[in-house]
Amino acid sequence: MRMKFNKDSLEHLLSDLGSLLKSRGERFEVVAIGGGSLLLLGLIDRPTRDIDLVGLIKDGVLRRAGPMPKALEDAIHELARLRNIDPHWMNAAPSQIAEQGLPDGFLDRATRREYGNLVIHLASRADQICFKIYAAVDQGPDSKHAADLKTLLPTAEELAVAAHWARQQDPSPGFNEVLVQVLEAFGGTHERS
Repeated sequence: MRMKFNKDSLEHLLSDLGSLLKSRGERFEVVAIGGGSLLLLGLIDRPTRDIDLVGLIKDGVLRRAGPMPKALEDAIHELARLRNIDPHWMNAAPSQIAEQGLPDGFLDRATRREYGNLVIHLASRADQICFKIYAAVDQGPDSKHAADLKTLLPTAEELAVAAHWARQQDPSPGFNEVLVQVLEAFGGTHERS
């Protein structure tokens, strides 16, 4: 079974990862979304199993996080081995979102944190609403994503912005039908495309 992390345990892991990278002469700048990012920002308090990376910043340019650079992946796995935790506690599973298009102004709104030789940009609340709407449509109203979205208490305007962004990611009629249902579940209605 995979271990779940609270905010403090994630902070310690990130500090340890930054120290390990420094000892190896490596430095990385990453961009995180999802539950781990929300937890680190104090926007949710549910434990999480991982930190989802959507991007890497290299030479000032945001790029897809996956596949991860070998030096970063090796350090993540080494720390997992030392702590006896899942080697995918930090992963690039959602990195395809970066190719599909992040919300406009995404990086400008992100919160930057430094952990030694690891810099992590945490997606803003507004952008997390976009990602959580998209994931709630994909995984359903009983998913952790829908629960996180409820915790974020999005306004009607924020839901409209998120719905617009989500439709850009998947313009299919089937996605739109479920999106309308999710929006209605949050007390808002939205025109069908």
